[in-house]
Amino acid sequence: MTLSWPNILRLGLVQMALGSIVVLTTATMNRVMVVELAMPAILPGLLVSLYYGTQFLRPRFGHGADQQGGRRAPWIVGGVLTLAAGAIAAAGAVWIMGSSAVLGIAAAIPAFLLIGLGIGAAGTNLLALLAARVAPERQAAAGSAVWIMMIFGLATTGITAGQLLDPYSPGRLLAVASGICAVAVALSLIGVWGQERTPARAAPRRNIAFGDVARELWADPRVRAFTIFVFASMLAYNLQDLILEPFAGHVFGMTVGESTALGGMHHAGALLGMIVVLASGTVLARWVAVPIRAWIFGGCLLSGGALVAMAIGGQNPATWPIHPNIFTLGFANGIFAVAAIGAMMGLAREGDEAREGVRMGLFGAAQAIAFGLGAFLGTAAADIMRALVASDALAYCTVFATEGVIFLVAAILALRIAEPSRAPDPGALVPGE
Repeated sequence: MTLSWPNILRLGLVQMALGSIVVLTTATMNRVMVVELAMPAILPGLLVSLYYGTQFLRPRFGHGADQQGGRRAPWIVGGVLTLAAGAIAAAGAVWIMGSSAVLGIAAAIPAFLLIGLGIGAAGTNLLALLAARVAPERQAAAGSAVWIMMIFGLATTGITAGQLLDPYSPGRLLAVASGICAVAVALSLIGVWGQERTPARAAPRRNIAFGDVARELWADPRVRAFTIFVFASMLAYNLQDLILEPFAGHVFGMTVGESTALGGMHHAGALLGMIVVLASGTVLARWVAVPIRAWIFGGCLLSGGALVAMAIGGQNPATWPIHPNIFTLGFANGIFAVAAIGAMMGLAREGDEAREGVRMGLFGAAQAIAFGLGAFLGTAAADIMRALVASDALAYCTVFATEGVIFLVAAILALRIAEPSRAPDPGALVPGE
């Protein structure tokens, strides 16, 4: 039985909950460590790298649910509870840092490991559940919907936490973190309740060791090609994440507020791109049928072009329309990202066996590792180039041009991705169901 739109949106509550907790740890606690506690910025960077470092376990989490008859709700709820425990422990570690940096850091390490393990277990099995139960024709639109809900969760948490944390105190941070985690757990329970009352699909499940499954999957040329594409595209996607605002300040002379607004324009463009893909799979589907591969190729191609344009425009900051350039980049990023999620779900459900969990885990691990590596390489490359050349514009623009080329390579790789197989599902795209 395929999921109706109300049930898809209900599962989106889980994605919203995951984003709400993660942004609290990677943004709010990051700022507290660097600003209020005057810690070096590398400290939260290393702690976040621990979170990314656990993501190679995603295929194992998916395989665990596969071997348990495809029951994913326990893994999702358990993952959210683990994530919440890690976030609350991280808030407590930040409190300890105020009196003892060594003890606080020692407490933060296991807390961020829990955060990584929780997001890996819950996130992998959430997408695997969607892959198994969303009609093939709906998958790109469903990916857009749940990602839009995640962005809403990020924004809502940022605004709410910002209001509740003033004036700042360690106790207030712990209380706010606990409250947000409690709400997130409740939303997750609402999201998964009753979603697995019927079997997802009739397919055999061998009782096979994880290593054997992983080797079989990697031997599949479609899976291997798509995993390589995911890694390349998501690496390019995240290379600019931490250097966009410094670029705006150093090259375009923007203030903190102006560069923050520029970053917001990128997110606004990404949101519009996601909405366009969502609309194409729902309200416009009867008139316009765009294959997922076309969205992916177009999004990567436009992303690469926007980055190359930004590299050129950075050489002429006085006249370059940087705001439309950044909005276009965000729009293209949003299109390709959610279309890639839709393709992930389609490929995850292929095959004679029900192995959605381990397949989605493999794709998710490639995505998460590329994100972490991209954040590090982008900042490192910008620092190295600024040390080697006298011009900040040339330094940043070299990085953006390289990122653009990687996106263009990803676009070429996207052409090699076959469309996921689609089974007929009459009326699957009716949004009012």
